[in-house]
Amino acid sequence: MIKQFLTPRAMRGALPIAALVVILVAIFWLQPRTMSYFGLNLLLNLAIPIALATIAQMFILCVNDLDLSIGAFVSLVACITATWLNDSPLLGALALAGLVLVYAGVGALIHLRNLPSIVVTLGMSFVWLGLAVLVLPTPGGKAPEWIRALMTLKPAYVPFPVIASVVIAGVVHLGLMRSAYGAVLRGAGGNPKSLERAGWSILKIKMTMFALAGFFGVLSGMALVGLTTSADANIALRYTLLAIAGVILGGGEFVGGRVSPVGAVVGAIVLTLAGSFLSFLRLNPDWQIGAQGAILIIVLALRVLISRMEVRS
Repeated sequence: MIKQFLTPRAMRGALPIAALVVILVAIFWLQPRTMSYFGLNLLLNLAIPIALATIAQMFILCVNDLDLSIGAFVSLVACITATWLNDSPLLGALALAGLVLVYAGVGALIHLRNLPSIVVTLGMSFVWLGLAVLVLPTPGGKAPEWIRALMTLKPAYVPFPVIASVVIAGVVHLGLMRSAYGAVLRGAGGNPKSLERAGWSILKIKMTMFALAGFFGVLSGMALVGLTTSADANIALRYTLLAIAGVILGGGEFVGGRVSPVGAVVGAIVLTLAGSFLSFLRLNPDWQIGAQGAILIIVLALRVLISRMEVRS
């Protein structure tokens, strides 16, 4: 039994959890007051929108593409949520639904024209940012009351961010990793030619994955506004790199359709906690991003070592 848990594959899967435990212990040691309901709620609040953006990026990576626009997209969603969705709910809902359809269209464009996803999504990031500035030229707006109420829930015993993270990871895991169609979606990143020979449309699969990415990007922007109560065209630009790092930290890979929804959510939480940990160390904010990158490099280095052990065995 012990040998099963010490296999390279099991160790690689346990790395995100190990990183989470290590950083939590470090935070509790530096600030013992955070080891409470209120402390965990404060630490993990911003993890929810980051986790949703990470899941969005995971869907794109699952089909061997990369989205450099998710941060700007979440910012646009936040601006629409704090203005149109609050002032005119029907208009806001239609606009958000339209954004999901546009995301699906971007996936179709990339596939049909065989374009590099990095270039297309980089261009789309400027489109999303420009639209965000048009919707909300200056920081402001107001979060709809129902979103605010949801994001400030205080359930008994367990903080809401913990519950939300478990629900997000569980739902996506069941849909992508345990369902028959989820296996087909992942197969588009692992062996698309076999899927085509089996009669599946890679175009439809890519559109589905990009639409799912857009949907979770919308949820991320709405959650972010629920926490901040207002919006800004630049509010989530850093989410692009955080989302990529969260997926990779959680065990995902850039090719082969190898992703882990649970690992992606854990990776997002680790990166969120890393920011708090570095703040408790009173590290200069200019160095915090670099320190977060160092944490990612350390985890990836451990993954490489474990992979080499797996090859040797």
